[in-house]
Amino acid sequence: MTSFIDLNLYPDSPVSETADVTTALTLTVPKLEPKEEPFDELPQSHNNLRTNPNLNYTNPNLNFTLNTQPDASHEHVNETDVYSEFNRISKMFQTAFSGKAEKFDDNRFTDPDSRAIVPVPEENLHTAVADSSRRKNQQRSGELVRVTNLGFEDERYFRHVVRKTRMMYDSLRVLVNMEDEKRKNSHVFGRSRSARGDLRAATVMKERGLWLNRDKRIVGAIPGVYVGDIFFFRMEICVVGMHGLPQAGIDYLTSSQSSNGDPIATSIIVSGGYEDDQDAGDVIIYTGHGGQDKYSRQANHQRLEGGNLAMERSMHYGIEVRVVRGFRYEGSPSGKVYVYDGLYKVVDSWLETGKSGFGVIKFKLIRMDNQPEMGSAILKYAESFRKGSLQSMPRGYASMDISMKKENMPVFLFNDIDDNHEPTFYEYLATSVFPPFVYHHGGNGNNGGCNCVGGCTDGCFCAKRNGGEFAYDQSGLLVRGKPLIFECGPHCRCPPHCRNRVSQNGVKNRFEVFRSKETGWGVRSLDLIQAGSFICEYTGVILTREQAQLFSMNGDSLIYPNRFGERWAEWGDLSQIFSDYERPSYPSVPPLDFAMDVSRMRNVACYMSHSVCPNVLVQLVLYDHSNIAFPHLMLFAMENIPPMRELSLDYGEADEWTGKLSICN
Repeated sequence: MTSFIDLNLYPDSPVSETADVTTALTLTVPKLEPKEEPFDELPQSHNNLRTNPNLNYTNPNLNFTLNTQPDASHEHVNETDVYSEFNRISKMFQTAFSGKAEKFDDNRFTDPDSRAIVPVPEENLHTAVADSSRRKNQQRSGELVRVTNLGFEDERYFRHVVRKTRMMYDSLRVLVNMEDEKRKNSHVFGRSRSARGDLRAATVMKERGLWLNRDKRIVGAIPGVYVGDIFFFRMEICVVGMHGLPQAGIDYLTSSQSSNGDPIATSIIVSGGYEDDQDAGDVIIYTGHGGQDKYSRQANHQRLEGGNLAMERSMHYGIEVRVVRGFRYEGSPSGKVYVYDGLYKVVDSWLETGKSGFGVIKFKLIRMDNQPEMGSAILKYAESFRKGSLQSMPRGYASMDISMKKENMPVFLFNDIDDNHEPTFYEYLATSVFPPFVYHHGGNGNNGGCNCVGGCTDGCFCAKRNGGEFAYDQSGLLVRGKPLIFECGPHCRCPPHCRNRVSQNGVKNRFEVFRSKETGWGVRSLDLIQAGSFICEYTGVILTREQAQLFSMNGDSLIYPNRFGERWAEWGDLSQIFSDYERPSYPSVPPLDFAMDVSRMRNVACYMSHSVCPNVLVQLVLYDHSNIAFPHLMLFAMENIPPMRELSLDYGEADEWTGKLSICN
């Protein structure tokens, strides 16, 4: 490990002398009294969570109360001198925390500028950051750490941990929703409540100690989480340790846990919950929390306490905060998306009258330099591109559809590096071409399909072929990877929109083959792809072993499907949730003994790059014939894939003679 904890790289106090808003205010500032730091739990008044009693968020009991009161000489504040009052209250809190520390005779806390970030031994970095101890209902640590200078292997390790955790969450959420569908469809008297799959999945994972970064509070970037990563559910952000509070917009270390008695903010969620927020991308005017009624209307003055005080203290120490943006997005299962947009510094804070006439505390945040482009900006660009609202096409598009309308959606070709237009020279193949004898194997119209005229249901012929359960949920998401999936075929009487007809219906997203300096060619989507969604088929002309040997003798490059990594087994792997979980083994599939020729005919999948940590898996599927020795190679998303992020596959083992991967790119 070359990683280390960076302890003391703090600049001098970056507090700006002037705020952006300098208009004179007429404001009656309420009398502020320090209160106990809030427990790390879900408020009981939240309607959605009130129906989920299994969620149990607890924190160590905070057994002290700060009794410091404002000085009597300041009871009548000059109404125009809001900023001096703000600074006075800030100083009052510092004094209060220092006094509390002296009461316990701990000299480490007496310096108001003492740092709150503590070292972690380098050899314990992996377990400290990601592999939280498996205690039930593990409490959040009060130890702040910063992780910097990760090596390549460390980055890959943490990315794997985060990806595995997110796959577990998505698989469990989909499973909960599917079981809820079965319960609703069963003939049970009485009304049953709908399950919130996102909440129940998070609850189960927390009970088993599978939430990440609970044993350390990380300042700055979370190892394994990339700028631009997208989350569909607020609880998933908590699961990976990005933001520890399911509801509050400011996540922070409480004063009772801080080594110097000052609360420290670590992350915020900007979702437009306050009318006074202003978001310009790289610059955010963020409204503190508090003062809202049950209708989310500002009904009282905000106070410099809790998360608000933590933001002011982070500004004082120059500690960066993570920013996650949340906004409504069409097609999201929750109606919203949350995008991690990187690190920001709090550079200013002030008190002013808000739009509703009440005092609000505002913070100015500026995005730190040398970070990847904001994911929210890319998402909005892709949305504009999809709706056709851009003034003109960006330079570099060599073709608006290399599939020549053979796919449901256009496949673009983009190259702003050189004049290479090679993908346009191949005949586009939307589905693989099998030898004729493959279609003469198996059932016929009398015994080869279901009779579900209105759509397949549990217990039908096709469900039994899949081991008694469908491979997809009602939204078409892959529930669990299997050795082989039987979709409804031409002999089935169910309609085209049947839940068991997913991959055969073709692509639903706009893809782009682009020129890359690193990989030659690559593939990315112009749409947001949800984890578990079908992407496309990996197509080619199917060759038998004998035919493949002849082609190889001529020097042609072939794709060997039996060398692809078995990533399908990772999707739906709940072995850490259920002790009796077994890897799916039905149906038993013989080793794939065919090759694919893509030298003249191919599709978009052939340009996907190789990765040992891919975001796309290969799932074997049958639908147009019954010969299990010649399945289709269908590709599904292993994670939420943001627009413009490159798609990658695990091509598996290299050729034993050449030492090269069987990859046409």
